[in-house]
Amino acid sequence: MFNTRIAALGLASALALSATTAMAESVKIGFMATLSGPPAVLGKHMRDGFMLAVKQNDGKLGGLDAEVEVVDDELKPDVALERVKALLERDQVDFVVGIVFSNILQAVFKPVTQSETFLIGTNAGTSTFAGEACSPYFFSTSWQNDQVHAVMGKYAEDTGFKRVFLMAPNYQAGKDSVAGFKSQFTGEVVDEVYTKLGQLDFSAELARIADAKPDALFTFMPGGMGVNLVKQYQQAGLTESIPFLSAFTVDETTLPATQDAALGMFSSTQYSPLLDNEANNAFVAAFEAEYGYTPALYASQGYDAGLLLNSAIGKVGGDLSDKDAVRAALKEADFQSVRGDFSYNNNHFPIQDFWLVKAVKTEDGKYVTEPVEKVFDDWGDSYAAKCPM
Repeated sequence: MFNTRIAALGLASALALSATTAMAESVKIGFMATLSGPPAVLGKHMRDGFMLAVKQNDGKLGGLDAEVEVVDDELKPDVALERVKALLERDQVDFVVGIVFSNILQAVFKPVTQSETFLIGTNAGTSTFAGEACSPYFFSTSWQNDQVHAVMGKYAEDTGFKRVFLMAPNYQAGKDSVAGFKSQFTGEVVDEVYTKLGQLDFSAELARIADAKPDALFTFMPGGMGVNLVKQYQQAGLTESIPFLSAFTVDETTLPATQDAALGMFSSTQYSPLLDNEANNAFVAAFEAEYGYTPALYASQGYDAGLLLNSAIGKVGGDLSDKDAVRAALKEADFQSVRGDFSYNNNHFPIQDFWLVKAVKTEDGKYVTEPVEKVFDDWGDSYAAKCPM
């Protein structure tokens, strides 16, 4: 009799716990980004975009109070691993969101996904996790790394450039960028240079570029690296003789610092603050009013992550215990992205449009990227076919 009563009480407690879980009043989110050092501006845009989405929903996501713990990975994989474990084990977050750099994504991917916690990537798109190592617990609101660089490869090919010099940082995203460019470019690669991640002095590389006399330079140098490269490129007198083609180098995170030195330079992207659609126009106005600066693609990806979670959590009625239902709701991507077209491929990376953009100065004195032409329409990445999902 005593044992039966204990069992009954245990069952009642379990049912009560289940009901409490299903009717959770809050959702816990660990937001991880690089928020220190020269690349901090990228993480700042991402964080501000995400937090704007939360604020516009009165501090809630899908009807649940949003408890957001923001952590700085310091662009150090060991630090990222330590801090993501704290988010999972100490804070018991429901979602991990963010990640600027691919080496950080590589450090935290398995601990998060193997714990069956959903990881919403808002920037890094390592090829590994788009293909054979894809996970049902990972979703991206950005792109697979190769894609954005492939846009510029196609532009170089279509423009008729025959000889191109390639330069990127020596880590996974840099290698993905070169692979992406070469996937669309059939001409001669006159040199392929990999620099130290975080490098700020490019005098030696610029001398090599000048000596090689290519038809164009293609580079991927985000954040402070891009600022210094653009300025030094102009100072070296290369701007007029060797076209500067880039991805994640000339955008709204670097233009406030490079200003006139970057005007006319081309970049490839899936987002521009000048994309003319209702959702983006409202987002840019709200972002500038809230933070006092113009959002870059990083901000748009953070914002879309907030919209994605708001939609998915709402669809499951706030019940985060049913992982399959949450996954299905995330896969639906039932929100209006600020970039326009947005749907999920089988590997949980977006199918979307990609643009050639140019650095311009607006009539009110802002330095921004302006869409020039759509290069790919509703385009999914090439690694999806290798993903077993």
